[in-house]
Amino acid sequence: MTQTWPDTDSFWHNKRVTVTGGAGFLGSFVVEQLRARGAEHIFVPRKRDYDLVHKEAALQLLADARPDLIIHLAASVGGIGANLVHQAEYFYENLMMGTQLFHEAWQAGVGKFVAVGTICAYPKFAPIPFKEEDLWNGYPEETNAPYGLAKKMMLVQSQVYRSQYGYNSIYLLPVNLYGPRDNFDPASSHVIPALIRKFVEAKERGDDHIMAWGDGSPTREFLYVEDAAEGIVLAAERYNASDPVNLGSAFEISIKDLTETIARVVGFDGEVRWDTSKPNGQPRRKLDVSRAQQYFGFTSRTPFEHGLRQTVEWWRQASL
Repeated sequence: MTQTWPDTDSFWHNKRVTVTGGAGFLGSFVVEQLRARGAEHIFVPRKRDYDLVHKEAALQLLADARPDLIIHLAASVGGIGANLVHQAEYFYENLMMGTQLFHEAWQAGVGKFVAVGTICAYPKFAPIPFKEEDLWNGYPEETNAPYGLAKKMMLVQSQVYRSQYGYNSIYLLPVNLYGPRDNFDPASSHVIPALIRKFVEAKERGDDHIMAWGDGSPTREFLYVEDAAEGIVLAAERYNASDPVNLGSAFEISIKDLTETIARVVGFDGEVRWDTSKPNGQPRRKLDVSRAQQYFGFTSRTPFEHGLRQTVEWWRQASL
């Protein structure tokens, strides 16, 4: 059966949209995607003005922005190292930001709430590919669990507020993202920007090797940030149910192959040495992405190596 979707221009016309985290990596692309689709009234709160961990800030945001729709992207997040150091902060801050803003948005009569969760919510040993119905069949990978579980509570909230109050909210699960404007800070970056920076700097110094975490065996799926932004905006337009939906590319690559690919793209021809005293993280990540196609017509479009080259080029320019 052919799906019919609402008209994009009429959906966003005169709609007041608030994008928490809209000045960040993913958020900046979501804002661009919204503008491209005709949204004219977009409010991007900054943490210095609205620290959404606190209820008063959430209430002030709603009073100031008066949104018809909220896309909640704001998060306290980092790579494996940051997750290990900041477990308590990541749990508390993400839980409070998400569930509190969600509740107050419902109270204020905001028409729709788009909750963006994380792939870290999946059980450590979920069957491959990850299907949304397996979300509750085990505990998440330990280094990611506090962050993943905090974000996962918005799924519970979406379902029970819809059941009890008829509130329209959706819950999306993006896989690992990469692309221009990512966080390249070695203390908190994720694997792709961390490796890109490491290889670019090693090449500039003339190093003969780099050290990589773990043993290279885990696999990951990556989604180009522009594709992720498109998926989120399509879901905001077209999807109106509380079943969780994966956003991914269905492309799986081992950390070893990823590392070698980045080395080749950067032009680093030294040795990669593996520090097996460091954690690997979750053994495998690959999503079933059929729901996103079925429910709101989203399929990722950017080939992995093309996206990688775009990211490397952006970082080279940004670091000049």
